[in-house]
Amino acid sequence: MTQAKIGIIGGSGLYKMDALKDVKEITLDTPFGSPSDALIVGTLEETPVAFLARHGRNHHLMPTELPFRANIHAMKQLGVEYLISASAVGSLQESMKPLDMVIPDQFIDRTKNRISTFFGEGIVAHISFGDPICPNLAKILADAVASLELPDVTLHRNGTYVCMEGPAFSTKAESNLYRSWGASIIGMTNLPEAKLAREAEIAYATLALVTDYDCWHPDHDQVTVEMVIANLQRNAINAQKVIQETVRRLALDPPPSAAHSALQYAILTPLDKVPLSTREKLALFLEKYDK
Repeated sequence: MTQAKIGIIGGSGLYKMDALKDVKEITLDTPFGSPSDALIVGTLEETPVAFLARHGRNHHLMPTELPFRANIHAMKQLGVEYLISASAVGSLQESMKPLDMVIPDQFIDRTKNRISTFFGEGIVAHISFGDPICPNLAKILADAVASLELPDVTLHRNGTYVCMEGPAFSTKAESNLYRSWGASIIGMTNLPEAKLAREAEIAYATLALVTDYDCWHPDHDQVTVEMVIANLQRNAINAQKVIQETVRRLALDPPPSAAHSALQYAILTPLDKVPLSTREKLALFLEKYDK
């Protein structure tokens, strides 16, 4: 049922793509429950894409409540091979100011209540995750940002994203701890997505949109929802421009990605020893290896 090779997950403030044409909503079931919302399939730059509002179009899901497995499984059902995640983040570095865009290349996991694997129930897989972002997709995304020369936006082509549990923002002690680790930005959603996308053999990259300085900065107010929302609204227009340009470039020259064969040597359990119910549940991922 390939409908789109490029997927977009929109985070806080990015609940739709205004430039999408020939739009239709698709409601999908998955073995892991329902996705955050109906998926929107349409064309962007004359290229089929699938869009999903991460928190639902009415932002009714907290980060911990997000059905990460269902979201990624639904993208895989639609044939997505490249996934762009747009996400609001706080900055942990002076140089990464509000309204800037960061293309992180590393993650630190501070979550504690998330399921971030499709495997288990009779099958074991250990994906390689030393480089959690597809570098080829990240380069296309960063080059798209640079080409647009957006006012008031500085591009940062790498950085480390701390993924925290939430929904509360950090304490000052936590924020300063992450800074001492050399981390760049902080958010609540992208690491489970990146892990699951890798297991699903989908290339993944993040467009991180800085909204605030978290709470560590002595010359800025502590982060508030009002502050975040104000900057989200300013970021949303720029983010859509970046995604549109990224899709244009990606369609012209889709890059190879190690993610596309991530399971080739990752599955340790002989497939003929996996319970039938588990094989059926994971059929979408296993079919090319279950021969």
